[in-house]
Amino acid sequence: MAAKGIRTRQLIIDKSLQLFSVKGFHNTSINNILEATHLTKGGLYGHFSSKEAIWYAVYDEAVKRWHEVVFKGVTQIDDPLRRIDKVIENDLMNYLGGHVFEGGCFFLNSLVELSGQSPEMSRHMLRGFIRFSKLFQHWLEEAEDKKLITSGLNYREIANFMFISVNGAAALYAVVKDDTILVQTASQLHHYLQNLKR
Repeated sequence: MAAKGIRTRQLIIDKSLQLFSVKGFHNTSINNILEATHLTKGGLYGHFSSKEAIWYAVYDEAVKRWHEVVFKGVTQIDDPLRRIDKVIENDLMNYLGGHVFEGGCFFLNSLVELSGQSPEMSRHMLRGFIRFSKLFQHWLEEAEDKKLITSGLNYREIANFMFISVNGAAALYAVVKDDTILVQTASQLHHYLQNLKR
C-alpha cells in the first residue's frame, strides 16, 4: 500500500476511534466518519468494506494504545507479583486516569454497548478480556514456581477476581470521574497481592 493510502487508512482508524469512543459504534454513522475524515464514500470504502470492518481495525488500534500504556515498564520486572502490581497500577492510574480515550475505557464501553446487539464483535472483545485475565493467572503460576506465594491456591479465581476488580473500578470511574476510586482499587489490590506471599 502506498504511503498516502497508509496515511488515509490510519486517518479513518484514528477518527473512527474517537467517534466510537464518544458516541458508540451504533450511534456513529458512516456520514459521521466521512465528515470527520473529509473523505468521499468511495475513498472510505476503498479501505474498508463496512462500518464493522472499520470497528475491527479500530479495536486493534485501541489494543495497541492500551498495551503501550499498561505494559510500560513491565517487561524488565523479574518478580511476577510486581509485574501484576505494575500492570494494575498502569491500567488504573495511567490508562483510565490518563484518559487515553476521550470517551473513557473504549473496551468497557464497547462491550456494554455491543452486548446483545453484535454477538460476534462482543465475542471478539471478550476473548481479549479473557487473555488479559489468563496473563494474570500465568504470572501467578510463575510466582508459585519461584516459591513467592502460597502453593495450592486457585490462580484462575484469583486472576479473575483482580481482573473483575479493575474493570469494576473502570465502570464506576466512568460514571463519577473520581480518582479516589482508582487510587483505592490499586491500593487494595496491592495489599491483596502482598497477602498471597509466603
